[in-house]
Amino acid sequence: METVLLTIVLVLSIFLGFELISKVPSILHTPLMSGANAISGITVVGALYSAGGDNPFMATLLGVLAVAFATINVVGGYMVTDRMLSMFKKKGSK
Repeated sequence: METVLLTIVLVLSIFLGFELISKVPSILHTPLMSGANAISGITVVGALYSAGGDNPFMATLLGVLAVAFATINVVGGYMVTDRMLSMFKKKGSK
């Protein structure tokens, strides 16, 4: 029963996420996504907890993969934010 409930939540979140992202105007996409990627740092903390805990092998493996993917997401978010903010700097300043 729990698996069915989790599957329903997953499917609904996929549809909701698709609908929300498709409604965002392109001018707001970069700032919103860079902020969302920065918030993904919370995912890194949860993934570290899963990877480092006294869990079965599969949970540890999934935790390690989650750490890798969440770290890539966070770094990418900061890179996008830095690039976006550099567009607003004056030409002569560093």
